[in-house]
Formats: sequence, C-alpha cells, structure tokens
Amino acid sequence: MLDPARETTASTVNPAPAPDDWWRGAVIYQVYPRSFQDSNGDGIGDLPGITQRLPHLADLGVDAVWISPFMTSPMDDFGYDVSDYRDVDPIFGTLGDFDALVAEAHRLGLKVMIDLVLSHSSDRHPWFAESRTDRTNPRADWYVWADAKDDGTPPTNWMSNFGGSAWEWDAGRQQYYLHNFLISQPDLNFHHPEVQDAMLDVVRFWLDRGVDGFRLDTVNFYFHDAELRDNPPLAPEFWNERMAPRSQIYHRQDHLYDKNRPENLDFLRRFRALLDAYEGRTAVGEVGELIRGVELMGEYTSGRDRLHMCYAFDFLNTRLPEIDDIRPVIERFSETAADGWACWAFSNHDVVRHATRWADGHPDRDAILKLAAAILLSLRGSVCLYQGEEIGQSEAEIAFEDIADPWGKRFWPTIKGRDGCRTPMVWEAESRNGGFSAASKPWLPVPADHLEAAVDRQAGQQGSLLETYRSLLACRTAHPALRKGDLDFLDLGAGLLAFERRHEDERILCLFNLSGEARVVELAGEFAAATLLNAAGHLGAASSGPGQFRLARHGAAFAQLGDA
Repeated sequence: MLDPARETTASTVNPAPAPDDWWRGAVIYQVYPRSFQDSNGDGIGDLPGITQRLPHLADLGVDAVWISPFMTSPMDDFGYDVSDYRDVDPIFGTLGDFDALVAEAHRLGLKVMIDLVLSHSSDRHPWFAESRTDRTNPRADWYVWADAKDDGTPPTNWMSNFGGSAWEWDAGRQQYYLHNFLISQPDLNFHHPEVQDAMLDVVRFWLDRGVDGFRLDTVNFYFHDAELRDNPPLAPEFWNERMAPRSQIYHRQDHLYDKNRPENLDFLRRFRALLDAYEGRTAVGEVGELIRGVELMGEYTSGRDRLHMCYAFDFLNTRLPEIDDIRPVIERFSETAADGWACWAFSNHDVVRHATRWADGHPDRDAILKLAAAILLSLRGSVCLYQGEEIGQSEAEIAFEDIADPWGKRFWPTIKGRDGCRTPMVWEAESRNGGFSAASKPWLPVPADHLEAAVDRQAGQQGSLLETYRSLLACRTAHPALRKGDLDFLDLGAGLLAFERRHEDERILCLFNLSGEARVVELAGEFAAATLLNAAGHLGAASSGPGQFRLARHGAAFAQLGDA
C-alpha cells in the first residue's frame, strides 16, 4: 500500500477572506461576443445575444462572465483595437444593451467582467489622431514616439507580435511610433501621468456602470524601457519549441525592454486602489509572456495592493504527452508568490482549443476531456472556461478564403491564425448555423462536425461532457477545499497526478490518471480512510473500500478525507 510522502512546496496560506472575496476560487466563463449568439441575423454575435444565453451560464454553475472586447473599434483586430473606450460598437449593440446584460446577469447571480485593452488603442482613436499631428500638441507624448537612427532605421530592434519591426514611420511627425501588435495598434505611453489618469477614468466609467471586474489584456505591455535599449537574443537555455518556437521570429529575442518593465507595479497599485474604492470589484491580468510568465503572475498578484489574479500561457500550450507539466507550473507559482492568486485556463480565444491539443483523434477523447475538466476545476486558484469548452468544441479547420484573423492572413499557411478557436458556439444541432445565427453566412463558418456536440444534444444526458462540467462545478461550489483551499502535492508514482486540497476541517484528495492504462491505488497512513466523493461523477473511478481506488485510463477521483 502507498503511504504518500507529503510535499509542502506548493502549500500556501490563504489570507483571511473578505466579504467581497467572491473572485477567490471563482469560475469565470469567457464569451467571445462575435461568436456567442447573434440576435439580429447579421452573422455576428452581439450583446443582446449574450443576454439571451445567460441562463446557460447560470445553469452551468459558473460565477462570472468575462466578455471579450465590444467597445467601438474599426475591428482590425476584432475589438482589441479600441477607438472609443466609453461606448459599444454598433455591431454589438448599445450602452443600453450592455446595461440590460449587466442587470440580467446580476438577477441570475452572475458577475460581469469586461475586457480592457489599455496598452494600446486603435490608430483611429482621437487621441492618436491628435498625437501624430505634430510634436507640440497636448497629446504629443501620449503615445510612444522616437527618432530614427542616423541611417533611418527604427530606434530599437524590438519586434511586433504580428511580425516585423515594432516601429512604424510616420511621415508627418518624422518619427517612429511603437506598436507591439498591428501597425494600426499604437502603444500608449504609460510613462506619461496623463495617460495613466485617462485610463483610470475609463476604468471608473465602467465601474460606475456596474461591472464587477476586468480582464486586463496584455497587462505586462503597459510600459516600455524609457532608455530604448535593444532586446538581447534569447539565450539557448530558454529555447522551447512548445512555449517559444524559434520558427516565430518574435521568440528569438529576450523581451527585457519592450515589456515586463518594473514601472508597471506602480500603475497596478493605482489601478487596485481605484477598484478597492468600489465594493466587490476584481481584475485578472493576462501576462503575455512565455518565458517568465509564471514569475510575473506572482509579482503582479503578491500582496493586497496589486492585481487580484493573473494568468499566463503555460497551460494554454500544453499537449497531452506534456500534461504532467502541471505540477511544476503550480509549484513555481507558489514559490514565487505564496500570497498571490492565479487564474488557470486550458483554452481561450488566442490558442488552439485544448480539445484538439489533447484529445482529437484519440480513442479516449471523451475521457480525456473529462479528465482535463477535473484537473482544471480542482487546482488552487480561480479558473477561466472558454465558450464551447464545456461541450468539447474542437479547433476548426478554416479555408484560406474564410480567414478573418490578420495574424492568419499574414502567416498562412505556416500559422493559420486564431479563427479556428473562434468559430461560433453550437447551441442546437438541427438549427441553421447550430442555432448561433439565422444569417446565410456567419462571420466565421460553423463546421458540420461541431453540430453533434451542440448544447441541446448534451443537456440532460447523463455522462455527457456538458453534464460532467455541471457536476464538477457543483462539486467545486459545494466544497470550500476545492474552491479556496491550500494545495499539497503527493507522490503516488509515474502517471499519477495527486494532491490534497485543505480548507479548515475539510480535506479532499484529488487523483488523476495521466497514463494510458487503468491504475489501482491503495493508500495507507492518514489517507487510508479516504472515501470516494461521488458528487463529481462520470470520471472513470471506482472504490472497493476506504483508501482503495481503481482509475480507468484517463480517469479521475475525488476522495473525502475530512469533514464535509
């Protein structure tokens, strides 16, 4: 019998919970509005469509909805290029539609979080139009401008995430401006106090409209190096074909100076102070960094004066053979920020869906996706679920003529862009476009092979992936140890991921079979009395008595160790 040695490197102490601590351990459901529900038949999802589908989220059992950008935008990067931070783009509806969405979400017991893109704006924002007119106007320094080198080349070697130099020449000002993403997404200059003040005014505008929190896009890009130093090449020890493939030229630099700057912490303190002036508000920051992402998560969430939570891309790039990377990531975060708080995700709108990365084409696809859900929903931290994750929606194959993503258009066919994870949510298998839209042609196609996974095909079907998510979410809500508890890893041998979650007198043992074979686990010592917790359900686990468990291939078990 196994008497697992307790390992305490991942154990942390929760601060005393506050009445407005709802975000700690919360499950946040990401909606990509263009693809969630079209209410007016134009082929593009909208705010009234989201409101229409909020009961699905309430029934699923999540705590909050995060809505990707819906503010006024020319849509070069589908809303991540904002031209008016205080209004709704007409394709999504009106401010009145947004207010109605918030009211209905709150009626259903759901919090509302919205995407804020503060690091850059659209080049069609009035601020940039004014800034580029000359070097002396009131907003001349609101964006990052710099002179050319003597030979006319850009000021630094910094590169854009979308390829090529991060600098674009402006003939009017006779200077370069910085754009870490598209040329039409100029970077704001956070070294300028008035820029910080303007952005905090934007935050205040949406807080006053009743939003409960924010997802901060590319939160580590706010500041650049004021001395404009070149980035060094990435050292060989950091080369990683999964996390930072050298085939993408951006990953050949060590991004020390174009992002991840220490000045960011002072702004995050100002941001947090504003949120703390409103009851129960929160924020999760996206750390756009593949090498030091977990360390930055810790830095940005340590203490009570920075962000509430952050996520990086470590789990957004894993594939099934590398699933055991989960433990080192959790341990690194705990070592970096014992008092910080992470937000974990396996899929989002920027990466290949984990249903495809982990399970498509595998004979145990259904079991693997249930295993993924069980792991994610038992980790210490908060959780983001991406729309369609709960029904096992796969990455779609998009024909070149249907590609909408500018990244995909530029790098096709080596990089096909992000459209494959952004295709419409599938609600009804027999309806046009899966119930997403009555349009003859939605903005992205609905693959025929997605229809069988539709919500109406899985709802109420015992053992379906959707019902498994509902069971797991109900279990997480019912057990404080899974939602807020500390975490200690256990050593049970190769192929088994195991940890204990503890909160006050409640102890729950979480077991995951990452191998391709059924496993029998017999526990000894303090774990010998563990009994199977059936509340989660449908996970391929059985028990022949206390401390004795049989896990099917890719099976999982939750076992009660203490008082419920």
